[in-house]
Amino acid sequence: MAAVREATAIWQGDLKSGSGRTSAESSQAFRDLELSWRARAERPDGRTSPEELLAAAHAGCFSMALSAQLAQLGHAPESLFVRCRVSFDPVALKVESSRLEVSGRVPGLEPTTFAEAAETAKENCPISRALRGNVTLEVRATVSDAEAQPPA
Repeated sequence: MAAVREATAIWQGDLKSGSGRTSAESSQAFRDLELSWRARAERPDGRTSPEELLAAAHAGCFSMALSAQLAQLGHAPESLFVRCRVSFDPVALKVESSRLEVSGRVPGLEPTTFAEAAETAKENCPISRALRGNVTLEVRATVSDAEAQPPA
């Protein structure tokens, strides 16, 4: 049986000067996050956008997929730090790319093996699979024996 999650959005006004809110109904993890065209196409100013929420979803999904991939290789990570940057073209109204950067603490794992596992996770995480064919997907991976840090 499929797991179903639900979110809602309310929008008032036209695209450029209107505003809205979005909430996570299933988990109640966030309520009434403010949305605006300006946050989407210019500066966030404390508001979010569908693309920022997509970046959060992709980062979370990828981190879970990479953790599983590394465990299958016998190298469960101590920690992973994932940053996702989603590019949105406001003229074409198109999400262009989702770029993942991951830094991992996985003692004893070779950098090439980590990079290969990251590539496999990028290709196979459910959010990547939903985006594939519509959005350019990229991953950059670095591994060390030190605590995972934001990628440089």
